[in-house]
Formats: sequence, structure tokens, C-alpha cells
Amino acid sequence: MCRLALKSAATPFSPYTVLQAMESMQEGYDGSGLGLLLRGVEFADFNYQKGDPILSGVAHTKDALDRLNAYMQEKGFTKKYDHEFETDLSELEVADRHKYFVRVYRIPKSWDMYSQSRIGEELMLMRLYLRKDGESHGGDLSVFSIWPDVVMIKEIGWPLAVGNALSLDDDRIKARIVMAQGRQNTNWGINLHACHPFFIQGIATMTNGENTAFQTNREWLEGRQFPGYVGYQSDSEVFAHILHYVYHQLKLPLALYKHVITPLSLSDLNNHPQGEFLKGLKNVCRDLVIDGPNCVIGTLADETTFMVMDQKKLRPGCIGGKPGEWAMASEICGVDAMIPDRDPSLDFQPMRENTVVIPSHREQYEVWSQFDEF
Repeated sequence: MCRLALKSAATPFSPYTVLQAMESMQEGYDGSGLGLLLRGVEFADFNYQKGDPILSGVAHTKDALDRLNAYMQEKGFTKKYDHEFETDLSELEVADRHKYFVRVYRIPKSWDMYSQSRIGEELMLMRLYLRKDGESHGGDLSVFSIWPDVVMIKEIGWPLAVGNALSLDDDRIKARIVMAQGRQNTNWGINLHACHPFFIQGIATMTNGENTAFQTNREWLEGRQFPGYVGYQSDSEVFAHILHYVYHQLKLPLALYKHVITPLSLSDLNNHPQGEFLKGLKNVCRDLVIDGPNCVIGTLADETTFMVMDQKKLRPGCIGGKPGEWAMASEICGVDAMIPDRDPSLDFQPMRENTVVIPSHREQYEVWSQFDEF
């Protein structure tokens, strides 16, 4: 088991509030990893211009940081802002943390002629290069994201301990969306890259559960020869890559993600108004069907957020909130901690056929059913 928490608000807020919500669900994880994704970022001491890429990660040694600096300079990136974390690692059982970095860069002038698609591809390839570079040097460099408007933090330890270690309660970093996952290590080693959320080209997911179809999913994705479908330090990373494939590669609407990972039965599809299309999709993507139990929470680049269950529905999830401010969590106490002054009658627990969506306008959430037209 793991625990998930997400908050989406029109007004940027401190990620520490979501870590406090994780504290209320502490029995569901073991402190073997915490992942945070911040989207819609605001810095107290820097006027961030939306569109500038933000580099997030950890340099475990000075040599790793020097290589990172040299690489970014070689690529023509100019550093505009370097967030200085006020660190106190005494609460964490970690030793090799030379520098946590969240850096804003100006893209090189030579990229001005690139399309947004080309820029996204180049940023992904840079992230992959830096991750491989760190791995080839004994794991001394961990890069989690290079993307506009996104910050990612991953560390080993309990959520509040990590928040305190990095002074995330000082309001110097805020965001309109914060995703957090407290990890319970089961089948995999303790590794920073195994901490959820997982991120690829503006798409992020995190999961509570176990995907026993992981091997099949991974082999199919790797067969696409897409450079970003690599890594897999966790069996849940395929959920982000499947969403990327459906939404980014096939350019299908978000509602089709649920139809790919947990398709309806043939008898249900025979009665569906778009059954013939969905039968074809099910056949083509049959190796992307997941096997849980899983609860998946995700976000898109336009700040849409969503939650889905697999067919077993053995990992809980719920949503609650009010116009302009909504929360998703593994347990209702997590929602209580993030938005206590809401109307509880609006709380909802999705069923196995549902996709629950918080649109970017955040006025209300929506519930989509696989039995409906999309």
C-alpha cells in the first residue's frame, strides 16, 4: 500500500499543506520514499515567466553538479534563477546530498525557431541524457524533470521530515497543483527514481497499488521505440507512459485512457454507442491493459487533474472540495486535512468505471463513466 494526495487550487499554495495531509494517512506508507510534483509554480523571490524550463533534481556530489553545469552551458541554456533550499537533513537518513536544485533556465536563441512539439522532445532528451549520465557515474546525479511550470522533488523519508529538511513551509515555493505520494516499498529497491509521481512531457501520474501486468505493459511500450519509454524503477511508471501514449501520441481525449487500461467487456461494448471504435482500440492496445489493484491520480499540462480505479477497485480514492479548490486522496481524512471548510455532501468515491476529473477552471469536478459517450 501507498498513499496519495493531490490538491488543485486557483490560488497558489504551499506544498507543505499537502505534506500535512499525508501525515493524516501515515499508516499507509513506510517512509521509504516521497515524491512531490508542483505545477503552476510561483517563487517568492523570483518572477517566474511561464514557459521557461525548470530543472529539478539532486546532485549527490560536487563533481555531479559540475558536470550538470557544464552540460547546460554546452547546450546553450542560461540560468535565470537557482532556488536555494534552506536544508537541515538531520531528520533524514541520507548522506550524499551535495545540492538539491530547482533552477529556471532561458532556452537558447537557436531554439526560437523550434515548434512547441520540438522543444518538448528536446527537453525530454536532455532529461534522459542527464539521468543516464548520473547512472553511469554511480548514481551521483538524479534529474526528475526539465519542463516549464513544473517542479519535482523526491527524497527518502517521511513526508513532513522531507518538508522540514527542505524548509518547504517557508512559502518560497507555491503552486496551483501539488501531487504527493508516500511510498511503501514492496517489490522494488529504495531508489529516488522509484518515488512517484512519474513525469514525461507534461504528463504525470502516481499510483497506490501493484500492477501485475507490468512486464507485458513495459515490453509493449519499449517496442514503440519512443526514447522516453525507459527507466521503470517501479511497476507503476507504465501508467504515466500509457497516458502519454494515449494522449500525446495517439492524440485521443483523456476519457479514452480508462478504456485502454481497463476496457469494458465485449458484452458491454456491444451495447455502447461507440462500441465498434472501442472494440478496435481494445484490440490494438490489449497489451496496455493493467492488472491491479490500483488507484491512479494524474495531471496534464493544462492543469487538468483526474483519478481512476482499476476493475478490482481494491485501492480507495476520494475527492472533495469547493469551487476553486479541490483535493483527491487515498482516504477521506486526507481530503479533510487539505480542505476542511468544504461541503462534505459533495465528496465522491469513484467506482470502477469512473474517471473523476477536476478541469483547469476548478469550478466543480466531473464524473465520466465508461458506459457514456466520450
